[in-house]
Amino acid sequence: MRMRHALCLLVLGTLTAITSAAPLPDADPHRSLGVVNCASSMCHGAVTAWKDSHIAHDEYTIWARLDRHANAYNVLRSADSQRIARKLGLKKPPEQEAVCLDCHAHNPAPAERGSRFTVSDGVSCEACHGPSNGWIQSHTLPEATHAANVANGLYPTNEPEPLARLCLSCHYGNEKKLVTHRIMGAGHPRLSFDLDTFANFLPPHWQIDADWTARKGHFDGVQLWAIGQGVAVESLLDTFTDPVRGRDGLFPELVVFDCHACHHPMSDKRWQPRQGLATGPGRIRLNDANLLMLRNIVKVVNPAYAPGFTAQIQRLHRTITGDADWAAADPIAEAHKLREMVAQQVRLFGKHAFTTNDLKDILRELVTEGTADSYTDYAGAEQAYMAISGVASHLQTTGGWTPEAVRPINVRLHHLRELLRNDEAYSPAAFKSELLALRQLLGPTR
Repeated sequence: MRMRHALCLLVLGTLTAITSAAPLPDADPHRSLGVVNCASSMCHGAVTAWKDSHIAHDEYTIWARLDRHANAYNVLRSADSQRIARKLGLKKPPEQEAVCLDCHAHNPAPAERGSRFTVSDGVSCEACHGPSNGWIQSHTLPEATHAANVANGLYPTNEPEPLARLCLSCHYGNEKKLVTHRIMGAGHPRLSFDLDTFANFLPPHWQIDADWTARKGHFDGVQLWAIGQGVAVESLLDTFTDPVRGRDGLFPELVVFDCHACHHPMSDKRWQPRQGLATGPGRIRLNDANLLMLRNIVKVVNPAYAPGFTAQIQRLHRTITGDADWAAADPIAEAHKLREMVAQQVRLFGKHAFTTNDLKDILRELVTEGTADSYTDYAGAEQAYMAISGVASHLQTTGGWTPEAVRPINVRLHHLRELLRNDEAYSPAAFKSELLALRQLLGPTR
């Protein structure tokens, strides 16, 4: 059966082996040969899935017909994209500018493009699986193994941390590419991302079945989601602490802060205190949406570590906002400390087998966080909804809940989603009220 809880345009492998620190596909020195080399009906371009085959052979067809990544390049030719380019003062149209192509396409250097490669294919096979020059022939051999393919340059999408870094390299940014505050100011949509949620929006071009599991190992979508939260926080802190990327002239790079702290009518006096933060009105707050998710995962997976982790998050907030007790502290140094703590937890998640009880406890913690007034910012509520609905979905599909228990929970999840339809009309009080009702359905914490 096709699996919904998998990620980002990928045929996944085992999630148990940690084999490499491979470069991301856009930094891989191998030559990219082009999508056309995958599109044969005897390869991955079949109209329908093959029977009695451990791969479906229709992976390219699904991507080309149904996956939005295939249309990413064409978005750059839209009127909106053209306006953004003009406002930014780009010298070339967006479909020719690296700042746009680096995420809207696979954009290797000209010397690393094969004769049949075309950038207009968008976020194509090699954008995720890596330039194919080293592995495209050997991966079809009868004796080929996944480990051998990775050794030959296939990107290790089987590993949760590299996979998360791959997806977030565009859906958040990294040292090479970032949707900055200036780009958003020119009209680019605000970025929000949750690995599990966005995966469910994609048509899967892989199959998780007994054969797949026997060859590649167990797939743990919750582990991947948890690691994705950690990698997102790492990306944010890396941007914040980078002396170049984290600056925009006199100002810090504002993309790492909460958008809605500033973007609302002056007549809308929307500031209100946040649980655990001694920050007053008129202060720009770090966008801690992923941090809120991460600290609740830590509470369940590593409870002894959680108090110190939460304390360091609060120290960073207070140094950024100039809280009186922390005015002399260095926010960059505090961010580096937190970055290392996050990295430790990401490594821990990679070794942790998430149980049904873990999922139930994480869900309770996420909901309880909101009932304690931690989702007063729209970005935090948005991320919380994606996390809560994703964990709840895993509990439903893995049998953690009975059908009778699921129905009222789904009603509350629908109500939460409706409250997030318009960010400018977001009501923290209404969101909290729905979370309180949902909390009653989840039962006591262990």
